[in-house]
Amino acid sequence: MRVINPCRISLLLAFIGLLTACGDESKHPPERATAASAMPTESALAQVYDTSCKLCHANPASGAPLTGDDLAWRPRIAQGADTLLDHTINGYNGMPPMGLCMQCSEEQFLALISFMSGQQQ
Repeated sequence: MRVINPCRISLLLAFIGLLTACGDESKHPPERATAASAMPTESALAQVYDTSCKLCHANPASGAPLTGDDLAWRPRIAQGADTLLDHTINGYNGMPPMGLCMQCSEEQFLALISFMSGQQQ
């Protein structure tokens, strides 16, 4: 009788789990390419997004919520605009103060948050 190594069983189960997760795209955040290609329609905001926000919000490795990732932004939006603005201006966890945009106004920050979170009207 052949004994199967428990490590191989664990590896096989993990592989099967990964395969079953591949079928449901609605649970996955947007691809990096999607987040990287998203751009605000207003040219001034697009320039700020491209030079400041995109570095982290289009890079899954940064830990920042990706632009357009509704699931990642939902709990942040629930905190309210004042909290998000405070986190943007003063920094929060890995978010650098002023979001790498020292010249941005509060209105620009709120517009960028709205764009990245998909809350634009």
